[in-house]
Amino acid sequence: MITIRTTALVFPLMAALAFGPASAGDIVGKVKYAGTAPAPAKIQVTKDQAVCGKVEHSDESFLVGPDKGVKNVVVNIADPKDDKKYSTGQKPSLDQNGCKFVPHIDIVPAGQEVDIINSDGILHNIHTFPKNNPPFNKAQPKFKKTMPAVFEKPDIVQIKCDVHSWMSGWIVVAGHAYYTLTDAAGNFKIAGVPAGAYTLEYWHEKLGKQSKQVTVPATGSVTADLEYPAK
Repeated sequence: MITIRTTALVFPLMAALAFGPASAGDIVGKVKYAGTAPAPAKIQVTKDQAVCGKVEHSDESFLVGPDKGVKNVVVNIADPKDDKKYSTGQKPSLDQNGCKFVPHIDIVPAGQEVDIINSDGILHNIHTFPKNNPPFNKAQPKFKKTMPAVFEKPDIVQIKCDVHSWMSGWIVVAGHAYYTLTDAAGNFKIAGVPAGAYTLEYWHEKLGKQSKQVTVPATGSVTADLEYPAK
């Protein structure tokens, strides 16, 4: 009887030592701007007014909330400890809707096909300006509702439409799972990060890149707030 009980206790302990405990925490924080941000400039629609003029257009490149929180800051780990891949839970897509790119910044997995959608029913084109991937400039007429694209390497790719000069956005190609975007209040969360020390990177299309060191606990979360200096 004693032997059976001892075995029942020792075996789970040996298994736990062999495989190790689940040890992952979250990185949370808020990105703020120290200065006074200008109000987003209104954008004049100069073409295809019947479609493009249905929605109001304004500059989305620098959006700061009432409490200084900065929207659309890309936050990612520069030195991940595993090879877990970024996933959106469904096939990634980028829409051209109301003659604007939706979303303004889209995070997609490296090497996975992305659906570029034309919801407007007029001629658009996708013109990319990458650093690490081949550029392309492809027309997407109204009868081509969906056009596939693949970005093989991690990158931050600016996208424009040569037909509608005001259309501009970004595709962030994620090489691993630990990427996120700040929300309208500047808040972010990267969940399920293996415990350890990391370099966290922050990128904003107007404010540039910043980085800081963080140590992720085995459980719970670490706070990694950042304030961009006034420009």
